[in-house]
Amino acid sequence: MSDKVRVLVVDDSALMRKLIPQILASDNEIEVVGTAMDGAFGLKKIDELKPDVVTLDLEMPRMDGMEMLRQITRRSRVPVIVVSALTTEGASATFKALALGAFDFVAKPRDAGTLHMELIARDLIAKIKGAARSRPAEIPVLLESGRPADKPSSRPRKEATKIVAVGISTGGPNALQYLFAQLPADFPGSIVVVQHMPEGFTEMFSRRLNECSAIDVKEAQSGDLLIAGRALICPGNRHIKVRRRSLGDSVVLSDETHVNGHRPSADVLFRSVAAELGPGAIGVLMTGMGEDGAEGLGLIKTAGGLTIAQNEASCVVYGMPKAAIERNYAMRVVSLDMMANTITAQCIPERVAQAIRA
Repeated sequence: MSDKVRVLVVDDSALMRKLIPQILASDNEIEVVGTAMDGAFGLKKIDELKPDVVTLDLEMPRMDGMEMLRQITRRSRVPVIVVSALTTEGASATFKALALGAFDFVAKPRDAGTLHMELIARDLIAKIKGAARSRPAEIPVLLESGRPADKPSSRPRKEATKIVAVGISTGGPNALQYLFAQLPADFPGSIVVVQHMPEGFTEMFSRRLNECSAIDVKEAQSGDLLIAGRALICPGNRHIKVRRRSLGDSVVLSDETHVNGHRPSADVLFRSVAAELGPGAIGVLMTGMGEDGAEGLGLIKTAGGLTIAQNEASCVVYGMPKAAIERNYAMRVVSLDMMANTITAQCIPERVAQAIRA
């Protein structure tokens, strides 16, 4: 009996059905047990081959990847990694697939030759292994896709009471959508997010979050101020840091080398938050593979800030929060459905909190 992760590759491109198994063959813990050219064949292969993980193209004839994913979530619950086109349309479809229950995604290079596909090999292999080890998380139901948030028509610019730095990876898009949808329109803090996501996806991701949130959400640019009621999402393939300035706290983007294998890296953000803001900061580490952000969260704690980790039951992958909790860096462990209330309460100025309690 093999202990290898059994993978089914579903893609209408004959080239991709050849290249993906080739790059997965480089890892002796993974075995490609079959391929399929569309969703209908793919569902039959799932029944026959019982794979541990499916890699799925979304644009296919007959039965497309989205319909196949719907069927999988109803029938077999096998984890799905979307292999997405690096286009605006591909990004939009990918976020819909994640909302339907896909485990994670990788972006196809625009030139999907052997050399270019090898660039995503490490990422794809890691996500397949993570998917095989995953278990269903206790995730609250998302709001209806496209439901507009009750957002104020104008927002006075106010200094944030606290800066909330968030590090998140696998499972992040749905978790952040749920979290942001629960934050009030008068949220007094400012949020900076590092979500492990490829370049080209974060701008659309920011727009989707903005549509479902009463706070303002945008993709970060260097020089953006950290003001109350706004969240900044770090662009893919950039690092983000905070800077304390007399004219207002702001963010700076950089192209420094990858940290913990990531750019953006939560550790880069958290280190800057600890150094620049100290007790004025809240560090939050949420669902994701690996250990990015754990050491940085420890630095925020040492600097006098509050540190929060998402609990195991509500994580799609309990890697990043677990690493921080095991090192005693997380001062609070919170479920996803309580995260917004916990963060909001910590951002309310003490004099206001006392008046509320009175």
